[in-house]
Amino acid sequence: MMTTDPALTICARGLSRRFGTHVAVKALDLDVRRGEVLGLLGPNGAGKTTTMQMLTGNLAPSAGEIRICDIDLLEKPVLAKARIGYLPETPPLYRELNVREYLDLAAKLHRVPKPRRAAAVDTAMTRCGLSDVSRKLIGTLSKGYQQRVGIAQAIVHEPDVIILDEPTVGLDPNQILDIRALIRELGGKHSVILSTHILPEVEAVCDRVQIMHHGVVVFTDTIAGLRDFQRGRTVTISLHRPPDINTLRSISGVAGVEAAGDGRFRIQFAPGSDPSEALVSAAGAGDWGLYQLTPAQSSLEDVFVQLTRPAEPS
Repeated sequence: MMTTDPALTICARGLSRRFGTHVAVKALDLDVRRGEVLGLLGPNGAGKTTTMQMLTGNLAPSAGEIRICDIDLLEKPVLAKARIGYLPETPPLYRELNVREYLDLAAKLHRVPKPRRAAAVDTAMTRCGLSDVSRKLIGTLSKGYQQRVGIAQAIVHEPDVIILDEPTVGLDPNQILDIRALIRELGGKHSVILSTHILPEVEAVCDRVQIMHHGVVVFTDTIAGLRDFQRGRTVTISLHRPPDINTLRSISGVAGVEAAGDGRFRIQFAPGSDPSEALVSAAGAGDWGLYQLTPAQSSLEDVFVQLTRPAEPS
């Protein structure tokens, strides 16, 4: 049996899931502390939803262990699940009920004691900005408000852990900002896992990020560490009299060069190298007319390429 830090609300070790011969998640380790928002990031098909289904007890892992507030999810699923609130990608809503009726049902299902039930529903509606629509049928609400209802059912029983799968998918920009603000507020008291493939989403609300690719965690760090990774591996250089591109590629520490037109080049660093000084020296010696050298902000696609591209044979 694994030992866990008592400060952790979620601790998973060696988590794997197979569907026949396909490995959806492989040997995943994951920790989340109270008051922390973890972004589970990855392209479609990376294994994020499968991971969340295992963490919430909706899908049995093929291998590995999960502890929720130091309760073994596989051995004591009822006790462990009572500590979890879950919003799947498609909210589990009853469109024919009004908001209060639905949240009262959710509170009953989460075994909130009857004397506390009304107060729990009121609190969840207040936190999610639903008090003004409490008597409206869920089917008549906008998608943004339906997402709020979905989050409210996940927190009505005051769980220690809240797991949100793509909570802003399909929302307009104003609705996205509202949901992001709500997630930040929830992160102050609960542990939150937010699954998404949208990098700005993670940067806006999360404290830490894990990036998955083909079921494997390929990056884990704080948001500051992710930004450093985005900035620290590439620079853009602009030259009035650029040399042949192979000359740039031959500079020590340069892993790749991409021409961007008008004398601009995107220079990718080799692992553990920073060729910026060598580029400046070569530009001066060769009279290339250097007028700009700036860190390049990688796109999400660039980050995935850097993290998942196989190493080239030497």
